[in-house]
Amino acid sequence: MGIIVQKYGGTSLANPERIKSVAGRVIETKKRGNDVVVVVSAMGDTTDELISLYKKISDNPSERERDMLLSTGEQVSCALLSMAIHSRGYKALSFTGAQAGIITDGVYSKARILQINSRKILKELKKNKVVIIAGFQGVNINSEITTLGRGGSDTTAVVLAAGLKAELCEIYTDVEGVFTTDPRIVTGAKKLKSISYDEMLELASLGAKVLHPRAVECAKEYKLPLVVRSSFSRKEGTVILPKESIEKERPVTGIACDKSAAKISILSVPDRPGVAAQLFSNLAKSNINVDMIIQNIRRGRVNDISFTVSREDLKRAVEITKRVAKKLKADEVLFDRNAAKVSIVGAGMTSRPGVASEMFHALARAGVNIDMISTSEIKVSCLIEAKDSDKAVRSLHKRFGLSK
Repeated sequence: MGIIVQKYGGTSLANPERIKSVAGRVIETKKRGNDVVVVVSAMGDTTDELISLYKKISDNPSERERDMLLSTGEQVSCALLSMAIHSRGYKALSFTGAQAGIITDGVYSKARILQINSRKILKELKKNKVVIIAGFQGVNINSEITTLGRGGSDTTAVVLAAGLKAELCEIYTDVEGVFTTDPRIVTGAKKLKSISYDEMLELASLGAKVLHPRAVECAKEYKLPLVVRSSFSRKEGTVILPKESIEKERPVTGIACDKSAAKISILSVPDRPGVAAQLFSNLAKSNINVDMIIQNIRRGRVNDISFTVSREDLKRAVEITKRVAKKLKADEVLFDRNAAKVSIVGAGMTSRPGVASEMFHALARAGVNIDMISTSEIKVSCLIEAKDSDKAVRSLHKRFGLSK
């Protein structure tokens, strides 16, 4: 048998009993003749607790020290899981990201993995050990600890699986797979048996919390078999495939909702070449991701530009936008933190005209106003008021018959 990489999230490791249960699953996989590499997140709400802790010390801590602190959560998980496996008579060894050879770029809190030196991992696997690795972290070329951002343990697992040429990467979480939408919002949401990389990437990028977008992107690049399943159930999960082998019966596969969006508008910007480049290059230099962008129709020699960012980046994004607005002699900068982005996703949309129109009609009937719209071949996204997000998801899920 080959190498299996398993990733367990925080809820799967929330307390000693659950850690022991995960140890049992790992041992079962080992008993089937596989070499097993396990990637773990921090226990339960540990990361949130660490964030709350440092905020009591400083409102604006050094990013280096912030990463130093937050990386400790995963180290606790991997050590405890190794102990649990040892207690059952099996050999295991825990590694930090640095010990596992995970090398990242130099961007604190949002680092990207550049390479993995898997020599040490392979050496321990040959000794018949289960190797347990702290997710969410690595080191840069200066041996400074970096973290990969929220959901980074998914990325750690997929990149490791690709680097080790694993037969399979299993993502264990608190849900049974990928659903047509969030089951907490729509009780009739259905679990998907399979979904394409492209659809999963769109859903993950648009707010679905099951998988991190970078993890899906990496799995797609390396054509890595990926399965999402629950650590609390023996039911089959959802398989993410290179492409669906059968024609889509429905144009829409799933509904995603991102409740962490914020909108920024810069008004009366001079209508000349290079203005947008000046604004968005400054945001990029601060590692702020921009999502939806709309430049309003020209009025005389000025335009309005609106765009969305993550709510956690809003403060810095507004500061940067105001500095650029001052240089450009724009009128003012407005922002709205009470926004949400609701999206429909489906590979079948490419051959089915009128899907966007159905979406807009459904939102209109639900009394949901649309602020901004963006599209791709397999998705349509609308920015709406945050208070309307759940209502919008339920309306769209019903409109496209995803409960059937």
